[in-house]
Amino acid sequence: MQKLEPITDFAPITPTAAITPKTHGWRAKCLQRLVRLELPVPQTVALPATTVRAIAAGQTVDCEGILRNFGAGPLISVRPSPENPDWGGPATVLNIGMNAARHALLAQTHGIDAADALYLRFIQSYAIHVARLDPDMFDQAEASGEALRAALHAYREEMDEAFPEDPARQLGEVLRSMARAWEGTSARLLRQAKGAPEAAGLGLVVQEMAQGIGQGMSGSGVMQFVDPVTGAAQVTGRYFDQAGGRHAKPQAMYLTRDPRGPSLEDLAPEVFAQLVKHGAVCRVRLREEMQIEFTIEDGRLSVLDAVKVQRSSRAGLRIAVALADDGVITRSEALLRVEPRALSELLHPQVDPRGGRDRFVRGIPASPGAAVGRIVFSSQAAQASAARGEPCILVRRETAPEDIRGMNSAAGVLTERGGVTSHAAVIARGLGLPCVVGASELRLDAREKRLVAPDGRVFREGDIITVDGTAGEALAGAAAMLGPALDDNFRRLLSWADDVRDIGVRANADTPADAQMARNFEAQGIGLCRTEHMFFTDDRLVVMREMIFADTSEDRAAALVRLLPMQRADFVQLFEIMQGLPVCIRLLDPPLHEFLPHSREGMLELAEALDRPLSEVTRRAEALAEFNPMLGMRGVRLGVVLPEIYDMQAQAIFEATIEIARRGGSVVPEIMIPLVSAKREVELVKTRIDAVAAMVRTKAGTDFNYKLGVMVETPRAALRAGEIAQHASFLSFGTNDLTQMTYGLSRDDAGRFMNTYVQKGVFPEDPFHILDVDGVGELLHIGADRGRATRPDLTVSICGEHAGNPESIAFCRTAGFDYVSCSPYRVPLARLAAAHLALRDREFGKPA
Repeated sequence: MQKLEPITDFAPITPTAAITPKTHGWRAKCLQRLVRLELPVPQTVALPATTVRAIAAGQTVDCEGILRNFGAGPLISVRPSPENPDWGGPATVLNIGMNAARHALLAQTHGIDAADALYLRFIQSYAIHVARLDPDMFDQAEASGEALRAALHAYREEMDEAFPEDPARQLGEVLRSMARAWEGTSARLLRQAKGAPEAAGLGLVVQEMAQGIGQGMSGSGVMQFVDPVTGAAQVTGRYFDQAGGRHAKPQAMYLTRDPRGPSLEDLAPEVFAQLVKHGAVCRVRLREEMQIEFTIEDGRLSVLDAVKVQRSSRAGLRIAVALADDGVITRSEALLRVEPRALSELLHPQVDPRGGRDRFVRGIPASPGAAVGRIVFSSQAAQASAARGEPCILVRRETAPEDIRGMNSAAGVLTERGGVTSHAAVIARGLGLPCVVGASELRLDAREKRLVAPDGRVFREGDIITVDGTAGEALAGAAAMLGPALDDNFRRLLSWADDVRDIGVRANADTPADAQMARNFEAQGIGLCRTEHMFFTDDRLVVMREMIFADTSEDRAAALVRLLPMQRADFVQLFEIMQGLPVCIRLLDPPLHEFLPHSREGMLELAEALDRPLSEVTRRAEALAEFNPMLGMRGVRLGVVLPEIYDMQAQAIFEATIEIARRGGSVVPEIMIPLVSAKREVELVKTRIDAVAAMVRTKAGTDFNYKLGVMVETPRAALRAGEIAQHASFLSFGTNDLTQMTYGLSRDDAGRFMNTYVQKGVFPEDPFHILDVDGVGELLHIGADRGRATRPDLTVSICGEHAGNPESIAFCRTAGFDYVSCSPYRVPLARLAAAHLALRDREFGKPA
């Protein structure tokens, strides 16, 4: 068998060497950039991925040839250099070339303690990462001559040979070990989980050691020029002084001048100034905030590496804006550097990543942000807690419409059941309330007012916990928090986004507080106002229940007359806050039984309020109950069967419109009919609303305009959109119910098995979380196309929970929708996501 010649495909990193991220990896390319910037980078040799793969397959590499690049008797390191730094790689091995002779020489020049420490650390690293020996045998706490001799003895005992002395052999074994580690099954699966392709290769860089020990000023550290949590301009990092090489254990030292102790800036101002200069050069030329890894040896600075500063979302936004302001990058690049989903962390308080986390349960992250509060198990307790000025966390098995008052009073919500579109999740996102749902490992005992964590810990009402809706975790105690970051940088970035996006962004807003939040986040109007949420306050709920229990149409109308001024005042407030921006109001949607109490105590209170026998109230409630209420008498069916309800709401809208006009404002309200499935339903409701409009015009002696549209939530409405559009000026797709009805899935119950379905590949994603573009998306296409074929000026939008997702916005842009409408707190995300899509269209010349 012919012996293969050693591989010689490696190259010193010079300004002109043919180094690319694809062939040699990101670290090799970064080091070449530093060399081109004339930073003091130690001599480095790069091995391409093809060479590394050949080494893993059993070929040898010309280690003597590699070592000749470093002069006589070098000490070197080997570091991984994959194409993408997020793919990881094998551990770095330092001080290759260390042997007995080099140890003796270092003992003379740097002291025996430093020599022992370097040699011991190399033996430990080599034994664990190259020879694959038991780490416990080489885990010595303190470096010493005795520990060094013990490590050499342990290596001989385990390997039946002395520790290798030949630097070329050491290097060859290190390269082979790192190459094979990269090709191993576990490493392959791990990096594929991080998004690496199956055939991803690994480059390696061999670099001369810059020890950071010496007789003069010596040490090692990392320095960056922004705070990684806030993004503020600030020198941060760490530095370890080697104390002139006399001690094995380095001494921590401050980087900048500090009254608490000595600093690098004090002791080596010239070196500190060089590092600041190098950081500024990297920032401009590499167009990024970089962390510099450096050593100082006898006052001489070496830059070993420079990597992008790891940063929080708030720091990433601030850095991007600052780079754009300084002309280092364009505004378009700044926009593209901030991920839309990262904005969620800026809108709400967050758990400080620098603090500890005592997690007691994990669930589904349903609404971002974090909150600290005392546990309460009922809406009444939440309201009482808010009245005392004490923040609380509402813990429920699952929430229902009557819990809205409690959610309004709580600082956060934790539920045992539910998914990303469950009641708790939807309402919490609308309120901007941190929420974790589907914490199914909790055992909740509302009667005993306690919950039991998976590890057995018991939490009782009044105990303090932290809900992290961003991570989907509940933490014991009060975690350290960071406040929202809605500063000038945030606003300016989003104004740049508005300059380039090409699809409208409205907000779902049900109350004046929601509308004000929508205005604060610069939504272009309200795309969905769910009027049912206006009826759950105590005074209105009583009147609503009187209306439900009315025996005749006249009695219902009499009860609704009492609700009319309340509704009118609501709409006047909404219109005033929105200041002429469009407001789309959905008429009453939920089944009437949702407005009734569910407990015997609640029924008794209702009987007393209505002055009726408890048995009569109970019978009426049972008569209203439905086997499948979400497919029962709700939405437009209420408007057809009990038209007085929609009459009252339409009158309130029109009278509010006139009142705004009297105050000098102007609004064209958009009235939306929910849950339509047939053209005739729209005709019946439209006739009544037109009649109400005529009555209000005559009574007020004032004219006004309004638009009537349909919320498309049933598959039949999408399929028959052509004929429905004859009577509608707009179609807004409610993707929550449309997904539910298309799949035949309950969005409140699907969380119990959805993870299994996704893991087994039944669905690529949870369709309630990511829009199903193949199934539900086809219905959206059909509905939009058929509607516009009938009415070319038809306005088309989506207003379900999907509307704030970048994937859904991409679909809507491609389909030619006019706008998306999402929860107020998702408006900034949608604005930025739409800008990303428009910018990528410009770059690639096609829809994203």
